[in-house]
Parts: sequence; C-alpha cells; structure tokens
Amino acid sequence: MTPDSLIYKTILSYKPTPSGNPVIVRTNAAVVPIECHYPRKGNVSSSAIKPTWAPFRSTLSAEEKLMFSLRLMNDDWSAERLSNGFQLGESLHLQADVASGDHVPLRLFVDDCVATLSPDRSSSPRYAFIDLSGCLVDGRSDDTTSTFISPRLRQETLQFTVDAFKFAGDNRNLIYITCHLKVSPADQAPNPLNKACSFNKASSL
Repeated sequence: MTPDSLIYKTILSYKPTPSGNPVIVRTNAAVVPIECHYPRKGNVSSSAIKPTWAPFRSTLSAEEKLMFSLRLMNDDWSAERLSNGFQLGESLHLQADVASGDHVPLRLFVDDCVATLSPDRSSSPRYAFIDLSGCLVDGRSDDTTSTFISPRLRQETLQFTVDAFKFAGDNRNLIYITCHLKVSPADQAPNPLNKACSFNKASSL
C-alpha cells in the first residue's frame, strides 16, 4: 500500500503437461507476475472496480524457446532406434524435429552436420556430411545412397539417411555427430541459405 494506491500482487504459473511424445514438449513453463493498482481516493459509487489487465501473451511468445531434437530412427521411421550401433554397409536414419508451440508455422532445415572422434566438433579428424547451408554432400560419392527424404512428413520435421562409415586408420567404434538445426517461416520459399538438397548422381548435380 502507498499513500495513493492499494497494490495487489500475485503470480500466474503455467506448467505444461507432457505431450504424447516424451522426447519433446509443445510449450514451455512460464511464470507471469501480475500487479494491480487501485486508487485509494475516488468518488463513491455503486459500480464495482474493474482493474485493467495488461496483455502478457506477446511477452510470453517472445520469450518462448524453440525445442529442437535430432534422433536415430528405425528403418521404417516408425519409432526411435533403441541401439546406436551400426555395421558398415547399413544406413543411419536420422530425424530432426522442432516443436514450434505458439510460434508462426516454421520450416526446419539442417544447416550442417559434422562427424568427429570427440565431442568437440572442431576437432580433427572431422567429416562434414551435410555442408554448404543444407546440402547432403555425402551423397556425392558413387558408393553412397545418402539422401534427404522427400516429401516431408510436415514442415517442422526433416528426415535423411547417411550410409554408415568410420574414420580411416582409427580402430575406435565410436563417432560423435553434431548438427546445426535452424528454421525459417513456413511460407518463405527455400533459398541458398535455407535448403535441404541431395546430390543427384544421374545429372551430377
């Protein structure tokens, strides 16, 4: 309370319930402070006091974070793969997703993917199998079938296959894959910086 106002404060809390897919959520938890000021002095009347509420929706939308995920899938894309072990000659089925929540519709892209022998993506040796702002360059080799899956299931999902490989001269059975995912508005046409391109061996493009 101040000499001129009666102040009422409270907190509005929102905790999202898990979605059908436990890997992602559709919205973020939020805590919104609410403060109402009522004048202590005024004309007496029979009308009830009606506080003015400031809209918080725009603030929440600006602070909401996008939830990205990259998962190994089984061969028919129906579920996440239980094992991360592969034999040479097999293909990795990778699926990238973004949970956009209340954002405008978005289209997901994989800007680049790098394989290394340590968690540090800048370490050596390193192999960039997606590069050039979204091109699956691994598919240029004559002995690979690596490609993006088309058409997409939805704009927020991007699936692609990469033939299993290992680093020459290294006997370790573990590699690390680090990918940079990004989005653009779904109504924006793909462009040189936002694309998902596979290599066409028939036309050498």
